[in-house]
Amino acid sequence: MPAPGPRNLITDVAGLQVGHATDEAVRTGVTVLLCAGGWTAAVDIRGGGPATRETDALALENLVGQAHAICLSGGSVFGLAAADGVTAALSARDEGLRLSPVTPAIPIVPAASLHDLANGGDKAWGLEPPYRRLGLSAVEAASVDFALGAVGAGRGAMAGTRPGGTGSASLDLGEGLIIGALAAVNPVGSAYAEDGRSFLAAPYELNGEFGGRGLSAQPFDGAPIPPLTKLAPGLGVQPRTNTTLCVIAVSVELTRPECKRIAMMAQDSLARAIRPAHTPFDGDIVFCVAKGPPLSLDGPRGRSIAVIGSAAADTLARAIARGVYAAEATEAG
Repeated sequence: MPAPGPRNLITDVAGLQVGHATDEAVRTGVTVLLCAGGWTAAVDIRGGGPATRETDALALENLVGQAHAICLSGGSVFGLAAADGVTAALSARDEGLRLSPVTPAIPIVPAASLHDLANGGDKAWGLEPPYRRLGLSAVEAASVDFALGAVGAGRGAMAGTRPGGTGSASLDLGEGLIIGALAAVNPVGSAYAEDGRSFLAAPYELNGEFGGRGLSAQPFDGAPIPPLTKLAPGLGVQPRTNTTLCVIAVSVELTRPECKRIAMMAQDSLARAIRPAHTPFDGDIVFCVAKGPPLSLDGPRGRSIAVIGSAAADTLARAIARGVYAAEATEAG
């Protein structure tokens, strides 16, 4: 039976590392996924106001279609500078494209940022926002083991009216096929069910990974907007101030269109783990990276991609809940 990998992290997909850098004074941070040697990559953007960099390089009609790292950050448009630090650090390691022997290595580092500017941290940074520095530090911190919760890109995040955070999960489908997910969770909607304690993603929980609280004992009341969201009356939600940033990783060789389809299918996880999802106020984005041996699932290849995409959506729903669950200590403190 499918089960989480040994770490239950995206780094159960071999060849990946994740690094966090957190600035407690600013209440923000950066999370970087290092894809050693360059991985096939695609992206699906569902948000009306995304803050992104280098996503056009992953478009199917364009040349590159690979990533040496994925950079997630707080800071809205300021946070995109984190990719500067990641790019410089990787190039110094000779990681990236080589178009000429006399030029520096050129890392492809697609990036996305969430809005955490109004979370009470010290944002009086003048002409020196901290994000390039945090990007450099995140690369140095990269490892196969990393923390979840109010760290890295999820440090200043809010999931509705409760703390958001950085989450991750994995699923081992057997025969070397592993799906990993990483998420920085900052939606308008809530990750909690009607009782304010159980998680919407509870049907997908494995081994009590986000508290084993089960399904909500309070029945669905039909209200389209739950009380724990930023859309609740009197909260004054502002457009383009929320998003959930996600990465799916797959341990087999896939084409760019296949990565795109998996990223599209994985967007369903937001509707499973967050309510409401994909609102006009969210800038949701899912990257998909893949590298490994040829795909060997039985049956037509299209069926195999459907299986992987469905597993990716389940795994990402778990990662979202794990990030919020791990961040609960921030609220308690």
